[in-house]
Amino acid sequence: METAARGAPRGGGGERLLGELEARVQDVVRASSWWERHGLDCSILALSLLALPPGFLCLRSENVLVFVLGITILGVCHYTLTVKGSHLATHGALTESRRWSKIWAHFFVEVCTAFPAEDARYGHVKMHHGYTNVLGLGDSSTWRLPCLNRYVYMFLAPLLIPIITPLVAVERLRKVRLGAALRALGLISLGLYSHYWLLRHMSGFRSPASALACMLCTRSLLAHPYLHVNVFQHIGLPMFSRDKKPRRIHMMSLGVLNLPRLPVLDWAFGHSIISCHVEHHLFPTLSDNMCLKVKPVVSQFLREKQLPYNEDTYLARFRLFLSHYEELLVHAPPITELAGLQ
Repeated sequence: METAARGAPRGGGGERLLGELEARVQDVVRASSWWERHGLDCSILALSLLALPPGFLCLRSENVLVFVLGITILGVCHYTLTVKGSHLATHGALTESRRWSKIWAHFFVEVCTAFPAEDARYGHVKMHHGYTNVLGLGDSSTWRLPCLNRYVYMFLAPLLIPIITPLVAVERLRKVRLGAALRALGLISLGLYSHYWLLRHMSGFRSPASALACMLCTRSLLAHPYLHVNVFQHIGLPMFSRDKKPRRIHMMSLGVLNLPRLPVLDWAFGHSIISCHVEHHLFPTLSDNMCLKVKPVVSQFLREKQLPYNEDTYLARFRLFLSHYEELLVHAPPITELAGLQ
């Protein structure tokens, strides 16, 4: 399939356009306070940590509503720490200190998420961001499970994410150096056991089975939108070959999509994953709040230059994937040839 980007300049100019956009965005960043650049997002993560004790204590109650409140608090906090925290830490967007960025990555990715930090950085930052929608490299193919039918994939498979994640982590650890593997395994074990221990001793669960069931429940509370969002924002958009991929600004404007602001997901996943995903892929080291702040600048620039700025609703994408599941998530997507943009 051969096409040109909707109104995109044909031939060259990619570096010039990206440089012009970077200059505009940097003007906004330089005019922003530390609170805007890092403070607000760090405060959200701190509040999530502070909300954990009340959440565990709510599970001691025999009142059903209070118990459900505890599950909700722990579930939202879990996803805020594991998705928002891990995502920002992996990109070094929580602090300007490299040392602290590394520490936070180990905490949020390994302790909270139960996944090796180095592998997360390689797979997400180096591959997915470096080769967005390039088939075989950064095309989100890890989220495709052709063996499942559409209803199992969209409704049941997300519930297994809390179980699959540590299992995949163990498999990945076999491929890294021994020291890093032992450190990651220790931190992952610490995170999982701490969750279990708090449920037994702070929440008062009497049996291991009930505590494990509660762990699964809280860790899968937002698993459905987590899986959905990861496929909605890339799969179904133009895909490229590694030898004919377009310039970076064209790659990101064509292959990334923003969803509308959704309060719970904005809090738990972050703006850079929900409503500012285009901005995040263009400027991955910006925090969630800064992605939201530069969003008007980025959207206006892309539209001025007649480049795509993809947006769609969660419900519309859900319907699209449910009705075109075979085409989008079973069969290999076709390569889009962008004439004049390589």
